[in-house]
Amino acid sequence: MFIVGLGTANPPYRYTQAACLQALNGSVLFEKLKPRSQLLLSRILESAHGIATRDLALDNINDAFDMTPDALHRRFSESAPTLATEAARAALRKANLNPQVIDAVVISTCTGYLCPGLTSYVTEQLGLRPDVLALDLVGQGCGAAIPNLRTADALLAGDRAQHVLSVCVEVCSAAFYLDDDPGVLVSACLFGDGAGAAVLSKEPISKQRSIEWVACETMTNPGDRELLRFTQKNGMLKNILSPQVPALAARYAQKVLNTVLTRKNLNQNDISGWIWHGGGKNVLDALQKQLTLSDREIQTSRAVLNTHGNMSSAFVYFVLQAAVSLKPDNGWWWMSAFGAGFSCHGALLKVA
Repeated sequence: MFIVGLGTANPPYRYTQAACLQALNGSVLFEKLKPRSQLLLSRILESAHGIATRDLALDNINDAFDMTPDALHRRFSESAPTLATEAARAALRKANLNPQVIDAVVISTCTGYLCPGLTSYVTEQLGLRPDVLALDLVGQGCGAAIPNLRTADALLAGDRAQHVLSVCVEVCSAAFYLDDDPGVLVSACLFGDGAGAAVLSKEPISKQRSIEWVACETMTNPGDRELLRFTQKNGMLKNILSPQVPALAARYAQKVLNTVLTRKNLNQNDISGWIWHGGGKNVLDALQKQLTLSDREIQTSRAVLNTHGNMSSAFVYFVLQAAVSLKPDNGWWWMSAFGAGFSCHGALLKVA
């Protein structure tokens, strides 16, 4: 399988962390929090904590405090199809392919629910064929991009498709929640909205950089499920984010990487490009320490996090697109994402 086109999309509104804090300080919800919770929010947003700005599907930052179930669902249902379509259209343009050649579309999300799913709306807006295979994947959290791409790989390898469109879209602002749980408060300071897309084909496109999907691996431990997941409270999604997550993600990421490297008779020094999910500054710090990565090897993920925040499953598409545009060394690249489950996924890419 070859990645022949990449595209990303964000809402038109970008807010600084300082603007988020200013709006928060003037809100009724902030006044209802305990002083310790108020201090935690202020400390994270004032220090930026690896994030300077975030793209949010909010015409006005104060709309973030309309946290009724109906308002949050409306935010998702209005923004998710648009963002997914924009990212997909950009990926098709990059691949120089007509939407009519797409045989299957696979869309992942965890921040909202629609029935029919997002594929119904994206298929309509892109003008895909009526017989396109449309698969909606939900509930895989921040790590969903690689299972999504593995699904595309299976369709291509099984001769069920010649071209597959892969999309991850998250409207994290449709899952904002505030109470005195530290994990909830940290989440409200980290997440942004965005969509990423890739066009996958059996063959590379000539006169274009070749990105070949070579091998992949997944590790899931349901025993750690309660450390990172969504739950429901008062009819709304509430993120459970435990302090153990950065170290846990780093350990799993190393195990997945080592498994694939051993299988392919490679070692870590053979990897010339790194595509990491940016769960947050602490997560990237833990990854860098666990795998003894240089600043250069983690800088693209840090840059995406700084500009957009943690966009959940869409994040690695942004990092991969940025890495391609920066034209780092050809050779073996490693892409990894992790999230609810607790699950960690990795993919070995050959770039030429």
